[in-house]
Amino acid sequence: MWPDVRKIVALAWPVLIGQLAIIAFAVIDTAMVGRYSATDLAALGLGSSIYISVYIGLTGILTALQPIAGQLFGARREAEIGEEVRQALWLTAVLSVIGFVCLYFPQPLLSIADTPPALHDRTLAYLRILSFGLPAGLAFRVYSSLTNAVGKPRLVMFLQVGALMLKVPLNLWFIFGGFGVPALGGPGCAIASTMINWLIAIVGITVLLRVEFFRPFGVFSRFCWPVWQRQKALLKLGIPMGLSYLIEVTSYTFMALFISHFGTTTLAGHQITGNIGAVLYMTPLSIGVASATLVSQALGAERFDAARSLARHGIALSCGIACVYGAALFALRPYLLEAYTPDSQVIAAAMPLLAIVVFYHFFDALQITTAFVLRAYKVAVVPTVIYAVALWGIGLGGGYLLGFNVGGYTPAWLQGARGFWVANSLSLGVAGVGLFLYWRHISTRHLPDDRVRAGAEPV
Repeated sequence: MWPDVRKIVALAWPVLIGQLAIIAFAVIDTAMVGRYSATDLAALGLGSSIYISVYIGLTGILTALQPIAGQLFGARREAEIGEEVRQALWLTAVLSVIGFVCLYFPQPLLSIADTPPALHDRTLAYLRILSFGLPAGLAFRVYSSLTNAVGKPRLVMFLQVGALMLKVPLNLWFIFGGFGVPALGGPGCAIASTMINWLIAIVGITVLLRVEFFRPFGVFSRFCWPVWQRQKALLKLGIPMGLSYLIEVTSYTFMALFISHFGTTTLAGHQITGNIGAVLYMTPLSIGVASATLVSQALGAERFDAARSLARHGIALSCGIACVYGAALFALRPYLLEAYTPDSQVIAAAMPLLAIVVFYHFFDALQITTAFVLRAYKVAVVPTVIYAVALWGIGLGGGYLLGFNVGGYTPAWLQGARGFWVANSLSLGVAGVGLFLYWRHISTRHLPDDRVRAGAEPV
């Protein structure tokens, strides 16, 4: 077990630091905008939910490059990796157009929230600014998928930490104004994010051009047009992966849209709770990325026993750490909320939600780590079905029934935002167990026949 854990941790910690740097973008935005105005904080919560839905859905498609490149790297077929990256960049161009249109014209989604005019206008401005940074964000995802696939996550981490160092001063400048720039509030942090997205995308492309490690891949050694067979392979894996990401994120996005009906204070409390949950999520996400990298490389080298062992230990590590995080979160709830906002009403709205996150996070760790391992096996369709049934059916459907007291049978403590968070926790538990059982089935199929007949090692 411990050799596997050491390998996973060695790859996971740079991913974790990089992901914490990125999630710190949202934490910084929330903390700074929260001190600008409650309306802008609510607009940030609503706008970021919509943006993340679009961004994650599209980058999920591009993440198909990671298991493909990882298996090629494990099989020592480096020249083919460059061709796959070029095809992924063509796909990025198409997805950028789709994403830009969705973000620049978000009125259909905003109409669901039934927001007051002031909140609608601030959210619209925020999303339109971010639409111009989306192509750079998608290009950077190609870079990060490649570097993670070949076991070089530090090259992503350095750029993400550098971006965070720029985020604070740029946010201060554009949110609160100064040096000839008026105070812009929530839309100001969107300007800062857009500028940073373009900067790290340009630097990432430069790394692929200049760093010696990537030269055998020949990413930019020649020009090529889209090749349908390779595009088809990317889309066959990427579309269900992107859809599973989209289902996961929209289960949260539509929570925000529905919770907005309970008022600005409740929505602000939900935004802070979601922000803290997202910070916790970065650890199992990082372990999932690291585990998937090692599993895909082992599969490419046809070391199927090693792949199964790495996957099993990655899932166990993720769930164990989630238990520790949950205990710490429950004890530190009051102090965390006071760090986010001085508004006592928002703190009161968020306090019970954070207690639910203790259970929510364990199930979240189980499902995301197992999902990444399954993607390393190039399996995505069945996990997407599991996500749809659990997160949309139980999570959103159950949350709507509880939160709005449909039928009149919901106890008072389960109504409102709490009903949505409880239902979402249950849905993650169903998804996590379903994905884990499916992984056991898939991993057994990849074992040699004599190992299957003898029975795989217990999980």
